[in-house]
Amino acid sequence: MDPSKGLGSEAFEMLPEGKAYEPYVPASESPVEFTLKAVAAGIVFGILFGAANAYLGLQAGLTISTSIPVAVMTVAAFRALRGVGVRASLLEANVSQTIGSASSSVASGVIFTLPALFMWGVAPELLQMTLLGMCGGLLGVLFMVPLRRFLIEREHGKLPYPEGTACAEVLVASEVGGAKATNVFLGLAAGASFRVLIEWLKLFPKNISVTLHNKLNVGLGMKMSAALFGVGYILGPRIATVMVSGGLLSSLVIIPAITLWGAERTEPLFPATDVVIAQMDASSIWTNYVRYIGAGAVAAAGLITLIRSIPTMIESFRIGTQQLRERLEDTSGAVPRTGLDLSLKTVSIGLLIIACVMAFVPAVFGSVGTFPVRAVAAVCVVIFAFFFVTVSSRIVGLVGVTSNPTSGMTIASLIGTSVAFHLLGWTGMTGQVAALTVGCVVAIAASIAGDTSQDLKTGFLLGATPRRQQVGELIGVLTSAVFVCLTLTLLAQAYGFAGQLDADPDTALAAPQANLMKIVIEGVLNAQLPWVLVGIGAAIAVVAALLRIPSLPFAVGVYLPVSTMVPVFLGGLLRWWMERRVLSSNEDRAERRERGVLFGSGLVGGEGLLGVAIAGVVVAQSVGAPPGEKLPLPGEVGYGWAERLAEWIGFGAGAAPQAPHLFAAVLFAVLIWVFARRCRMHVG
Repeated sequence: MDPSKGLGSEAFEMLPEGKAYEPYVPASESPVEFTLKAVAAGIVFGILFGAANAYLGLQAGLTISTSIPVAVMTVAAFRALRGVGVRASLLEANVSQTIGSASSSVASGVIFTLPALFMWGVAPELLQMTLLGMCGGLLGVLFMVPLRRFLIEREHGKLPYPEGTACAEVLVASEVGGAKATNVFLGLAAGASFRVLIEWLKLFPKNISVTLHNKLNVGLGMKMSAALFGVGYILGPRIATVMVSGGLLSSLVIIPAITLWGAERTEPLFPATDVVIAQMDASSIWTNYVRYIGAGAVAAAGLITLIRSIPTMIESFRIGTQQLRERLEDTSGAVPRTGLDLSLKTVSIGLLIIACVMAFVPAVFGSVGTFPVRAVAAVCVVIFAFFFVTVSSRIVGLVGVTSNPTSGMTIASLIGTSVAFHLLGWTGMTGQVAALTVGCVVAIAASIAGDTSQDLKTGFLLGATPRRQQVGELIGVLTSAVFVCLTLTLLAQAYGFAGQLDADPDTALAAPQANLMKIVIEGVLNAQLPWVLVGIGAAIAVVAALLRIPSLPFAVGVYLPVSTMVPVFLGGLLRWWMERRVLSSNEDRAERRERGVLFGSGLVGGEGLLGVAIAGVVVAQSVGAPPGEKLPLPGEVGYGWAERLAEWIGFGAGAAPQAPHLFAAVLFAVLIWVFARRCRMHVG
């Protein structure tokens, strides 16, 4: 085990017939692996990044993979413990990142679905949300266990599992030096500081904007978000450009077109009922019309992605079930340490318990109530989860977690469940809530299966014991579900969600994916949607697909305000610029990309955690206050200072009101400069 040699070429290549892969830590060795400090570190880092991902997903409709950030932070924490005589092995760090990375998958499923319950006015209890998160996560891990030997071992070299392989490389490289963690921690500090200035002290506006044509409601804006800028760098220039293109289509084409078309109309156009288009500003047009166009685009793009994946899905499911039968018939003798999985008996008992809990415990589906509804919902969950877990586990091996069509899988589950409920006559709120909770569990199961696959690939390359990783995944699900759902509850109380009746539209979180799922369910069960607008959005997605534009990122751009997409685009643009301008011979594009990804992950974590902390302060201050009243945050200053400074400098009478936007742009430019500096600096 020589750290300086890394993983070796066999970790990335297909091996000759009959030759087995030799992991970094041989199966003959038994180093310390599953320890209290590894479990504790994984839980702590999982809670932190789970809360940050929940905030990010509710704000922007996407989450990031946290395996690598958790891995480098774990290595840094363990190196710090050496100062007090505590040693930790490579495989302990792997167990920690396995536990910690589960939180991002749980967060995805929870925040993409459950906020819709708040929008319907049937806010779920913390217990219900936690049980749904646990059921989905446990199903995803347990269904994946029998597939590990075949997807990870036998398909080595055929299925690259990009995130899992990258995480293994990071952990091995960290054996030599742990300075990579510096970028994560600096990113955390930068993201939190940026959020303090914007959200806590309110020294700068949350959005900067410019009006290009007042009568046609043409304008551009940018959300002041370090997290979204970091996400853009992580996604890269291509996807970031596609997403902002969708946003520009909405703001520069669709909104002006609706404004022009409705200028002479004297009657409100459904879904608006009391205001004519001529009296609407850009924000009102987006709320009443563009979001339905965007929802149609996202739904269609998700289904297109799913349809394109059908051949792979069918083949994956066929191979998966065949390999599962082989596993059941396997009577081979001794299994090496690196091949030990949880027993099929344990897996079967666990799956049976989860199915019974969903069917017989009323708290899981909350207000749905009756046993027949719960039983049908539980059956739908098991069927869809088994299928999509099998599919997801293989697809992420080909394209990675970020390209896994989880949204499409969730929409397909929602449509299938909603159709079943419609045929059974459950078309009221009972059917809507039950369908949504089914989608929540399936989304989490499919997402966590992809994460588990990547983690098991990391363990396979390093020489970990699969059984211990699988137990770690289960622990990560159980602990992160509690805190992700607690975070959702906190954010709901402090901010509320767009589309929620009692939420302040100025502070409400967009929760775009949950709004989309809500629209899909209502459309199938109640048929009360502006189908013309939804159809226009679907047509946009089809045209994008025909033009070979990635339809799902483009559709997300159409659905979200362009101000959300601009910082994402700037982050992608910075990555393109930095990777083109490699300045010295001792660094390459991969090094700059990795440093930027780690710093960007820190920005996401820092801003997300600060946002959750602010929500906690708001909720704490509201205790004992009159209903509906939220007290100002301690230390709040306001950005009137910028106007006074502009007047003092003498910019002119019209310049002072624009000064906050100007200074906010300068602040964002400073963030870009700092980010670029961290990408260029050689650390580690």
